[in-house]
Amino acid sequence: MNAQGPARATASGTRPEGARDERESAERVREMFGRIAPRYDFLNHLLSFQLDRLWRRRVVNRFRHILARADARVLDLCCGTGDLAIALCRGGRAAVVGGDFAHPMLVRALEKTEQLDSIAFVESDALRLPFADASFDLVTTAFGFRNLANYESGLREMRRVLRPGGEVGILEFSEARGVFGPAYRFYLRRIVPKLGGAVSGSPAAYSYLPASVAQFPGPGELAAMMERAGFRDVRFERWTFGSVALHRGRVPVAPASPVPSGAEGGRHV
Repeated sequence: MNAQGPARATASGTRPEGARDERESAERVREMFGRIAPRYDFLNHLLSFQLDRLWRRRVVNRFRHILARADARVLDLCCGTGDLAIALCRGGRAAVVGGDFAHPMLVRALEKTEQLDSIAFVESDALRLPFADASFDLVTTAFGFRNLANYESGLREMRRVLRPGGEVGILEFSEARGVFGPAYRFYLRRIVPKLGGAVSGSPAAYSYLPASVAQFPGPGELAAMMERAGFRDVRFERWTFGSVALHRGRVPVAPASPVPSGAEGGRHV
């Protein structure tokens, strides 16, 4: 993200102003998050009034049935400094992998997880994941999907690395509704850029935030994208006056192969 303008929405994804293609968009977003890494956690808690902790706990609770399995593998994409990955790891017995393409974010994530044996971090691009097909039982992402240069490519990668029956959880900002809406928009567009820019030293990054939220597809649109990518049982729930939404979906289990004719009775004599 450069300092000359906010994010703009394209048909495929959200890109920083002036980015000519997906490659350039990814590079600018990587640089932006690398710059704000030192103050990222502090600002997340401050600007959300600590609600980010509640939202992560809710994500863990929604996927407790997977996290409780010792044989389950979980991938947290766009993991930043690892807060959701850590919460997922502590919320069950599953092995957790956090992935992000901003190296300074992962450095901080590693510092926070020295005592956790069942968590690992991989520097990786969410649009080109370095994992084999059907590697994970759960893929999550919190407030990172919005930054992808191509939403549908990201969804296809999530589906590719999920096993049949695996689930996805996408937690993202949304436009608040009802009487809270005007106050939320004022806070997001007027207060967040000034406060975030002053504390982080990167005004461009915290101007990018409200612009990207405003132009991100609504929950219904994202649900439709997930269905087109092949997810089933897609649903979403809004939290905190609709300011965030958790989208969930499942990879269908392939039907069992038909039994060859004449073999229904098992062994023939």
